[in-house]
Amino acid sequence: MENLDSKNGEVSLKELLEKINEWFIYLLSKWKIILLVGITGAILGLTFSMMKKPVYTATLSFVLEEDKSGGMGGALGFASSLGLDLGGSGGGMFTGSNLTELFKSRLMVEKTLLSPVNDHGKIISFAEMYIQDNKWRDGWKDKPKLAHIEFLPNADRKNFTRENDSILGVIGKNLTEGGFLVSQKDKKASIIDIDVYSTNEFFAKYFCEALAKEISDFYIDTRSKKARMNMAILERQVDSIRRELNGAITGVAVANDNTFNLNPALNVRRTPSSRKQVDVQANTAILTELVRQSELSKVTLRKETPLIQVIDRPIFPLKKDKFGKAKGIVIGGFISGFLIVLILIIKRFFSQLMSQ
Repeated sequence: MENLDSKNGEVSLKELLEKINEWFIYLLSKWKIILLVGITGAILGLTFSMMKKPVYTATLSFVLEEDKSGGMGGALGFASSLGLDLGGSGGGMFTGSNLTELFKSRLMVEKTLLSPVNDHGKIISFAEMYIQDNKWRDGWKDKPKLAHIEFLPNADRKNFTRENDSILGVIGKNLTEGGFLVSQKDKKASIIDIDVYSTNEFFAKYFCEALAKEISDFYIDTRSKKARMNMAILERQVDSIRRELNGAITGVAVANDNTFNLNPALNVRRTPSSRKQVDVQANTAILTELVRQSELSKVTLRKETPLIQVIDRPIFPLKKDKFGKAKGIVIGGFISGFLIVLILIIKRFFSQLMSQ
């Protein structure tokens, strides 16, 4: 029966156990090689753990609060008749996931990279700090186009060369793809967390705070831009009407002086004075309404300006993730041992195959 099973290509349980035992004895005979390679791998794992820099995590949390009540309603009717729109709600352009995506935009990341930071008493840009931390300049010494590139704080982006753009783009890509994470834990809540990862503890903390500030300034400026523009238009209208009113008041006084002791039969000479009085009344009514609408526009601006309140800021010492020595030894020894066993098995398998 056993021979029949063998002819049919089937292997009995006894043959399988014998085969496993044979391979085990073979590997056991190679214990010196396996042990040596395992120890070598453990040493390499230990060396890697000692050379690998720890990764620091800076976390900043903030809450977004804004007025969602909309516009001012019928109180702005007069301003609307003048072609002025004092604005309403800014809509959902920067709400929820849209706001978190704004953090990853190239504009915001590059503006943050070019903002100044105090690096041990020296004011440099975050881009320059990133280049120094990663020792990129060591590889640029033999490249004339890159050797003298420097990213100054608040540098004008328009004056950058192709090399500057390329380097800044690479830094931005590295950061957005693994350098920081923006998350909104609860969609119903407006609390947003920013986590920045770096081997430089100072870079992680200060870049996290600078990025949050850039987003805050951009967000507030964008959301309140329309209301600020309308308020500026109203203020110019108020100044213009006030000048017209002052001129009309002066005109009334001049006309009255010209008609002093005028013959009652010459009423036509009183026409300029009457016209100026009408101008005064009309300009007074317009100025009163414009002043009211100007004050309403200030209220609207305050309503349209969102509040970004920081809850938690990153503080030293930051959270540190380090590749432990024990972990390096275990992983290095296991991987190297597994590989040498696999190589020995493959080698013996092919030797048996060739000998048949």
